[in-house]
Amino acid sequence: MGLEGRTALITGAGRGIGRATAARLARDGARIAINYKGNAEAAEESKRLVEKGGAEATLIKGDVSVDDQAEQVVKAAVAFGNGRLDILVNNAGITRDNLLVRMSSEDWDAVVDLNLRGAFLVTKAAMRPMMKQRSGRIVNVSSVAGVAGNMGQANYAAAKAGLIGFTKTIAREMATRNITANAVAPGFIPTDLTRDLLARMEQTILPQIPLGRFGTVEDVANAIAFLVSDDASYITGQVLVVDGGMVTA
Repeated sequence: MGLEGRTALITGAGRGIGRATAARLARDGARIAINYKGNAEAAEESKRLVEKGGAEATLIKGDVSVDDQAEQVVKAAVAFGNGRLDILVNNAGITRDNLLVRMSSEDWDAVVDLNLRGAFLVTKAAMRPMMKQRSGRIVNVSSVAGVAGNMGQANYAAAKAGLIGFTKTIAREMATRNITANAVAPGFIPTDLTRDLLARMEQTILPQIPLGRFGTVEDVANAIAFLVSDDASYITGQVLVVDGGMVTA
């Protein structure tokens, strides 16, 4: 699935799924713009990983939930791509889990702002170069929580479900410009943010997963790599669930 000569912007690529996606798309030949919000050390490690695979990489700091910063992130990525932006992966996200009755409005807003509004702002800015070049691939990182809901994650599930509706809408709006938009919905994937939680809940969660294991960040990155490749050129507006069969079990 060659991506030689293409430029990819991955938001929240300092760790986890974003880092794995950066490494995978780099192996496929893309140059990678790594967006991060605050952890410069983690972002540098992602950059080293990409460059170790022989691909070009740049770091772009910015909070994509803030209008002008999202705009600048995209502009920097386009400049890095010599005027092109071929691939956008909206991955930046946070969790602020609590039962709804105990959830603060601040925690609701923080999650929806970054996970959903951030994707809106970056995608809107990315539309201009993609429409001009009449091509583009957009992948939004949703979650099985957005497909099936999850206790204690009303804010996160709402944002991730919103991403699915957002994906299907922009797929319809941009199809005539040869721009596809799809989503991946990961299941339980151990990352820096979730590893301790999943370790505590392993005996409860694993029986719900037909394949009998947690997923890996590479599992999700592989799905994203397919959706941005030429092999997926006739796929748009779809949600690819990467959960070991849990939602359909």
